[in-house]
Amino acid sequence: MPYPLPSVESREFGRLADGRVVHEYTLRCGGITLSAITLGGIVTRLLVPDRHGELANVVLGFDGLTDYVERNPNFGVIVGRYANRIANAQFSLDGQVHQLPQNDGTNCLHGGPGGFGTQLWSAEPAADGSPRLTLKYVSAAGEQGFPGCLRTTVHYTLGPDASWRIDYEAITDAPTVVNLSHHDYFNLGGAGSVLQHRLQLTASRYMEVGPGLIPSGVAPVSGTPFDFRTPAVIEARIRQPHQQLGLGRGYDHCWLLDRRSPDGLELAARLEDPTSGRAMSVWTTEPAIQFYSGNFLDGRLLGSGGQRYRQGDGLCLETQHAPDSPNRPDSPAWPSTVLRPGQIYRSATEHRFEAVS
Repeated sequence: MPYPLPSVESREFGRLADGRVVHEYTLRCGGITLSAITLGGIVTRLLVPDRHGELANVVLGFDGLTDYVERNPNFGVIVGRYANRIANAQFSLDGQVHQLPQNDGTNCLHGGPGGFGTQLWSAEPAADGSPRLTLKYVSAAGEQGFPGCLRTTVHYTLGPDASWRIDYEAITDAPTVVNLSHHDYFNLGGAGSVLQHRLQLTASRYMEVGPGLIPSGVAPVSGTPFDFRTPAVIEARIRQPHQQLGLGRGYDHCWLLDRRSPDGLELAARLEDPTSGRAMSVWTTEPAIQFYSGNFLDGRLLGSGGQRYRQGDGLCLETQHAPDSPNRPDSPAWPSTVLRPGQIYRSATEHRFEAVS
């Protein structure tokens, strides 16, 4: 079917307590529509057609700014400076220990309570009207305990092939660590549970975790509920008895991708909802992906359209470097996340949508 011409629109989404304005930008292209706000770069809506052409919002979120400010469990945010967990909320770099805030037990999660997903970003749509939005944020030296002033740029681009691409760039004026990702809770059905979705992960190894969900080592997925090398219904795996599933209350683990080369986009995951026919393939330049099955949603959050979000109503597929990398020796499993002056951090992830019969 013919789609409307690509476009970008903007409006005021709300105001923060200090009076700063939060804007929302809506991008349309290739039959999909993405809305994002300047608070945290949060993607508030992602409308995707099903096999009959019917649109539904496939990401969890809220209707108003207050919920995003006061009770957001990272719905749709840009995650930084460091996605995932850093053990004991500290790391050593060049002989100096850096203490971070503890916001996940004794660990630092997603950059701390004042991480990138809580900050107000500047935004600039493409000058030519193409469906592209550029977000920028300057993180001061010492923010959330991280060294160096980090200047970060993130691009959201919709493609005519029903794709959403995220490009990340960052530079620093002093040695620091960087691990950026996006924390969307996907539900390709638009509502209800995702446990009937079929998931594929191109990974033959995953990271086992200990208390606090800090990685304790690398293990093969073969013969375990963590084997998604061929597509499998999530519920059929998550219900299996396994100590690791008990520790995470479901899936909250990092898979090491079977990359063929260190550069370029490669397939990391594929998710399909058999009821609606919506499918999403995730391609990335990153070495790993965190699959989180929405274990801590407990029915207390009222989301978009009055939905009450319960356990398993959304899942995250966060492309990234491995958790706790700043505390591990540089290795194939834990490649370095150190960024130094003169270097440019670059990462890209693309979500490709389709409808299957």
